[in-house]
Amino acid sequence: MLEVRDLHVYYGEIHALKGVSFEVARGEIVTLLGNNGAGKTTTLKTLSGLLAPRTGTVLLDGASILDVPAHQIVLRGITHVPEGRRIFNRLTVLENLEMGAYTRHDGAISEDMERVFSVFPRLKERRSQVAGTLSGGEQQMLAIGRALMARPRLLLLDEPSMGLAPVLVEQIFETVQTINRQGVTILLVEQNAAMALAIAQRGYVLETGAVALRGAASELAGNPEVRRAYLGEA
Repeated sequence: MLEVRDLHVYYGEIHALKGVSFEVARGEIVTLLGNNGAGKTTTLKTLSGLLAPRTGTVLLDGASILDVPAHQIVLRGITHVPEGRRIFNRLTVLENLEMGAYTRHDGAISEDMERVFSVFPRLKERRSQVAGTLSGGEQQMLAIGRALMARPRLLLLDEPSMGLAPVLVEQIFETVQTINRQGVTILLVEQNAAMALAIAQRGYVLETGAVALRGAASELAGNPEVRRAYLGEA
């Protein structure tokens, strides 16, 4: 579904991504792991059209999306839940969800709204509440729900568990699995490596802008280097 080949991205003179290559097959959950500054968020921003690479190839279903504007990438089936949620704080929950469907002109928006409410019942209870007054967990639910309103085929998730209490982290990861079972392919960036590897089929480890390790999630979870660097084991 998604093929990334030899991606090089710069911030000015800083070489942020150094030949990153990976792929995501339809129906998978694939996770990108790595420490802060490894290039995970830069990768997602490049895939969603927010950053332009200097060189490299990004194919969605065999077609290049490198020169496609960000809003057109949404139309092609990729949505991005950014790090820090980036909801519209002054709009209500309902208005945020409606903004997620801004590229659509079909008759199924109400149906998809109900689908989001079925995944996140808390949002239905707070549909008229100003988004900036929600709890951190509720804001993360809203950010994911807003992305789902665009009917994505590939969902990019950047640190969905950041800043959340452990019980909410478990809830968010269960929801990610539910969304995947409903037919959405997921590329997950997450510093909680144990949780990410527990739900993913495959993973890639980024170090200083390059892919250092790759493999099945179970293999990475058992890798001594990964266990020491990302799972907190001595």
